[in-house]
Amino acid sequence: MKRRHFIKNAAALASISLLPSSAWALGKDGRLRTAHIGVGNMGNQDLKDISSHELVDVVALCDVDSNFLAAAKKLHPKAKVFADYRKMLDEMGDSIDAVIVSTPDHTHAPASMKAMEMGKSVYCQKPLTHHVTEARAMAKLAKEKNLVTQMGIQVHSFYDYKLATLLIQSGIIGKVKTVRAWSPKNWGYDGPAPQGSDPVPETLDWNLWLGTSAHRPYKENVYHPGKWRQLLDYGCGTLGDMGVHIFDTPYNALELDVPKTIKNKCRKPTGFGYPENNVVTYKFPGTKYTAKTLKWVWYDGPGAPNMHKELNLPNDDKLPEQGAMFIGEKGRLLLPHFMEIPRLIVKGKYEELDASMIESFQLGEPIRNYDVEGKKHYHQFVDACLGKDNCSAPFSYASRLTETILLGVIAGRFPNKTLHWDSEKAKFSEEEANQFLDAPYRDF
Repeated sequence: MKRRHFIKNAAALASISLLPSSAWALGKDGRLRTAHIGVGNMGNQDLKDISSHELVDVVALCDVDSNFLAAAKKLHPKAKVFADYRKMLDEMGDSIDAVIVSTPDHTHAPASMKAMEMGKSVYCQKPLTHHVTEARAMAKLAKEKNLVTQMGIQVHSFYDYKLATLLIQSGIIGKVKTVRAWSPKNWGYDGPAPQGSDPVPETLDWNLWLGTSAHRPYKENVYHPGKWRQLLDYGCGTLGDMGVHIFDTPYNALELDVPKTIKNKCRKPTGFGYPENNVVTYKFPGTKYTAKTLKWVWYDGPGAPNMHKELNLPNDDKLPEQGAMFIGEKGRLLLPHFMEIPRLIVKGKYEELDASMIESFQLGEPIRNYDVEGKKHYHQFVDACLGKDNCSAPFSYASRLTETILLGVIAGRFPNKTLHWDSEKAKFSEEEANQFLDAPYRDF
């Protein structure tokens, strides 16, 4: 089967994922002065990749854990250090051009909103927010303030995902009727809530870590630094972690909006942790790249995905550990996660994508080095702040993707029940589900 019939139109799509930000935040003397909220673990990676841009000056560092803060200070000895992001933003004020938010999910919106209210450009890790109402509020404020924004989904700027987007939009498998996506990663917890409390380490400000979430006694090895993603009050489970990455390319390629219905097949809610296994089925209104209605099935947790004939591979090959399958009128496209070329399947057989086609897409050669490829998304944000580029995952896009993810997370509180979402009213038809669209903020 020849691919020449759609290559002619591909060049026009070469930057299809670029969704322009309309404002530029020009730093002092053509440089960008950044402040970083959360500098441990992923925050440390964000710090390194943002600061690797030659026009970035790191001027402030903030973390509730003094060990993380001390390590970051060694990398940037001239930066001022803070435990409380509110004090940092108030004190630094006009000395900051852009803010990078790399905290647990429940602090994404409070920190980002304060920075944006001050007119700062913001790079915020995924998922954009912990609650649906926050996602909408962040997109609204970014638009009103005309700010440069980017959500931290680094693979959005990777070669293989750009190629998959171009292939789908070029009609290689016709209109897409179903997407199946999966990750066996387990950011759920089916056990009971811990009892009692432990002494808070001297290096941790527990009140600031909790931030706007409800007060809870500290327990060692339960919340900080590593397991908060599993828990309702702080993270968004596997769907909010790996789901954002794996949803991103199909969501972007098919130009989807938010779904109309959501159903999560999982265990009964415990009120503390997310289910360890989820099968979430979304129904989306159609777009020009899909059938009249698009069905999307997400599988996560140990053993995922549940096998289905649409996931069978030629030659009895095994599925990649994580990935997505587009099922269209003319065939299927497999997109492994990550750093693997998409694979075209037609009539039960693989079909090669020739190298000349890749060159026609103007994507160059694939890069198989995360340290090189991973910087692109960060540098794109910096360049956009300096008026040299556009962000490909601004909050106008990231908020819709995050809302979609969070609707599936909420559905986990109503196992096997179909929830109906009214995007215009921003509420469920099922009134009992609307209580989970937001949560009261604690004064801290």
